[in-house]
Amino acid sequence: MNIQQIRNATLIVEYAGKKFLIDPYLGEKGAYPPLPNPSPQAPDGDQNNPVAELPVSLQEITAGIDAVIVTHTHPDHWDEAAKEALPKEIPLFTQNADEAETIRNDGFQHVEVLHGDTVFEGISLSKTKGEHGRGDILEMTGPVCGVVFSHESEQTLYVAGDTVWYEGVQEAVNLHQPDIIVVNAGDNQFAEGGSLVMGKEDVYELQQAAPGARIIAVHMEAVNHWTLSKEELKRFAEEKGISANVWVPDDGEVYRF
Repeated sequence: MNIQQIRNATLIVEYAGKKFLIDPYLGEKGAYPPLPNPSPQAPDGDQNNPVAELPVSLQEITAGIDAVIVTHTHPDHWDEAAKEALPKEIPLFTQNADEAETIRNDGFQHVEVLHGDTVFEGISLSKTKGEHGRGDILEMTGPVCGVVFSHESEQTLYVAGDTVWYEGVQEAVNLHQPDIIVVNAGDNQFAEGGSLVMGKEDVYELQQAAPGARIIAVHMEAVNHWTLSKEELKRFAEEKGISANVWVPDDGEVYRF
């Protein structure tokens, strides 16, 4: 298994001989306007999105992809550049029928809804729950999902998606016993409503719940409402004594398992 962090939640996962592109956010730096009302704690609050460059070319990202997974269709997970760059006949998985129809309307011909027992080329893809924030903000953020990859030749991988730490993540850990967990951990926030994805304390709670897993923290320093930096999370992990199991990749970095 290889996991390459591209930018934000965008990953390339090579698993059991197949290559997956997850949550493609492929626009050039500054291609889109800033999200409104970012938290005052957000260092890039007034910047156009994405606030970081792609670390590799579009051609490198899209070459040889066997399937795409879109955990939800917020524009920092499925953007106009991705719709243009990806071949319309590529197999694509998403979380529900409404979003599948939206993606079909973008011209994609082979769109499938993830379930608990989805199989692609012998690889199990199990949809997991997520909550994109806490409390009233959930009415605005809408549904999200994660996905667990499993295959007899590979370690189990859990890509949690845009979620905070809550009982649904605990359930996924308990059920699937993942060896590797990818979490979106930029503590992104608007001016009101609290954290939309995991912050450092959420990462700590996850690590305590899955002490044997390697946790890879992504979705950081890419969209104008991020509030938790890579360096701050690294320092926090060192202070808590969990840095051996909490990894914070640079954009473009590859982990091999």
